[in-house]
Amino acid sequence: MQKDNKFFEDMAKLASGAAGSFMDMKREMDAMVARQVEKFLQHMNLVTREEFDAVQGMLAKAREEQEEIKKRLDALESQIRR
Repeated sequence: MQKDNKFFEDMAKLASGAAGSFMDMKREMDAMVARQVEKFLQHMNLVTREEFDAVQGMLAKAREEQEEIKKRLDALESQIRR
């Protein structure tokens, strides 16, 4: 009976060690993938969120100005047609 208990204890230690090793491998793989993704994104030369928001704001302002100019032009054209 004592021999069986020792066997199961050894198997539990082995399984515990294997699980710890797999967790370490997973952490290392996650870190490696994160480094590769970051390296790839830096190579892509993408814009920052601040740059995107600034250009989006400029675009919205330009659209508003364009709509205002169109309204004024339509009003002038309607005056000419009278």
